[in-house]
Amino acid sequence: MLKGLGAMGDMAKMMKAAQEMQGKMAQMQEDMHKIIVEGESGAGLVKATCTAKGELKTLDIDPSIFNGDEKEVVEDLILAAIKDAQSKATDRAQSEMSKLTEGMGLPADMKLPF
Repeated sequence: MLKGLGAMGDMAKMMKAAQEMQGKMAQMQEDMHKIIVEGESGAGLVKATCTAKGELKTLDIDPSIFNGDEKEVVEDLILAAIKDAQSKATDRAQSEMSKLTEGMGLPADMKLPF
C-alpha cells in the first residue's frame, strides 16, 4: 500500500508505530492501577499492599505487636512494610514496561515514557 512512496511511506509507517505505542502505553498505565503487590516486615507481622503505581491500598497489622512500650518498633515495621511494597511496585512497573518495549522491538533498557 505504501510502496513507491519512499521516505513518505517510511514516515507513515513510523507514525503508525508511534500511535500503536502510545495506545499500548496508555493501556499499560491504566493496568498499573490494577496490579497489586504486597510488602511485609517483621516476618509478616505487618503487610502492606499497593498498586504497581505505588498507591497504598491496604495495611494489615498483626494484633500481637500492639504493646504501648514498643510504639517505635511498630512504627518502624509499618514504614518498612510500606517501603517494601513500594519497592516491589516499582520493580513490577519496570518489568511491565520492559515487556512492552521488548514486544515492540525496542531495547529492553529503554526508559519510557521519554
